[in-house]
Amino acid sequence: MKNWKALVVFTVCILTSYSSHCQILKAEELKSLTNENFNIAFTNLRHFLKLQNDGNYPEQIDKNKHWCDSVFRKLNFKTQTIKTDGAPLLFAEKIYKKNYKSILFYLQVDGQPVDSSAWSQTDPFTPIIKEFKNGIWSPIEIDSEQNIYDDDWRIFARSASDSKGPAMSLISALQILQEQNINPKYNIKVIMDFQEELGSPDLPKAVLENKDLLSAEMLFIMDGTRHLSNLPTLTYGARGIATATIKVFGPKYALHSGQYGNYAPNPVFEAARLISSLKDDRGIVQIPGFYDGVVLTERDKQLLAMIPENNDSLNTRLGIFSSEHVASTYQEALQFPSLNIRGLKAAYTGKEVRTLIPEDVVIEIDMRLVLETPAERQLELLRNHIIKQGYHLVDSVATSEDRATFKKLAAYEYRIGSKPFRTDMDTDIGKFLNSALEKVFGDDIVNMRTTGGSQPMAPFIQTLKIPAVSIRIPNPDNNIHGPDENLRLGNYREGILSCLAILTEPLP
Repeated sequence: MKNWKALVVFTVCILTSYSSHCQILKAEELKSLTNENFNIAFTNLRHFLKLQNDGNYPEQIDKNKHWCDSVFRKLNFKTQTIKTDGAPLLFAEKIYKKNYKSILFYLQVDGQPVDSSAWSQTDPFTPIIKEFKNGIWSPIEIDSEQNIYDDDWRIFARSASDSKGPAMSLISALQILQEQNINPKYNIKVIMDFQEELGSPDLPKAVLENKDLLSAEMLFIMDGTRHLSNLPTLTYGARGIATATIKVFGPKYALHSGQYGNYAPNPVFEAARLISSLKDDRGIVQIPGFYDGVVLTERDKQLLAMIPENNDSLNTRLGIFSSEHVASTYQEALQFPSLNIRGLKAAYTGKEVRTLIPEDVVIEIDMRLVLETPAERQLELLRNHIIKQGYHLVDSVATSEDRATFKKLAAYEYRIGSKPFRTDMDTDIGKFLNSALEKVFGDDIVNMRTTGGSQPMAPFIQTLKIPAVSIRIPNPDNNIHGPDENLRLGNYREGILSCLAILTEPLP
């Protein structure tokens, strides 16, 4: 035993017949265990971050799966590979007592693709520790034996926040409890996903085919960023996502703007008018029926109002003059579906700019969905809106006959990603998690009804019929998906502490 307090607690457990299954660790003991084991937990995180993890590459998936398998086997978990039509999943289970209930943890292991040239370090998979000094993030050297870390230091690497940091928070807590011979009062199942950033295409079928294996009382999601306040955060839902690509056709090929300007229409202007028709100047989507079905009750508004936010300070932080007017607050805005232009392409810019009338314009759209606005409906509403703007839609290529017949031509393609989910905040799962976190954080806990992003949780909820909550650990200013992704060390420390609190909390 490293810690005399843990030894005392363990002895008391034996004397009171709780044996190694005791769960009466208090906040002081949990914090002490976290701090004393932080160096090894931090070292393990750095090793994990060195593994490239783009889900498009099978060899990278295999290396991460092997690493995870080895870690959970050392924790005396039984592991198995769940084969799918695409990338495999990894399942791990530890039965502490046969008559215990089970909790399922979801870990995302893959990360977004990397453009190394855009990072402030040579290799995004070589983690670097930095401190904010003189207005910039500067690398610092640390001793491998060091056990004193400034909470405001950050580790910069791909997937530090999304989501190897949260995954290692759980793993580190399990390692600490194993060393202390302290067992949870429930059995633990873990499912590891290696293609979350690709929309987890094989997950729904895998969950359906392994329904009994994955059965549990609750699902805890180790993924997602904390609330803007950076307080410990629980999120009870996520918006789904659907994407669409609209290609507005111009001439058969790009034309010289001097020879054909004033004669051949430039499709950019038509595309601009189409884009403009999607939202008014208040930011409200103008597609009829887009928001139909979304209603916030007084109780919903009460819960949302409890979240510590200020519109003015948020606008200042984001660098915007004012927000769109879909709702009166940021939290309320997240409860509605959104429509975003995520990309736009027409001809050339910068040093490549040319005096051309482009042959087409590509408009990339993403729509975030809530339970009341299913993807199929929203995509059909968008399609109908484009037609009402006078467009004839084709599958992909406009033929010569199409060009001779229709003034406005566009191609419309779409893809449905993760479905939305939402768990009632006033149920056992919320009470359990709040009780656990209050042990170590007091009342400084944010409960969010939903997050603006997407998570592939609907297959678990629909198939297993269980509630799900996301345990948020990373700092909100973490640059996930982009260059210089990072994780604040204090958040990682609190992530481990959160997991220890949850793992030592008895199920209701």
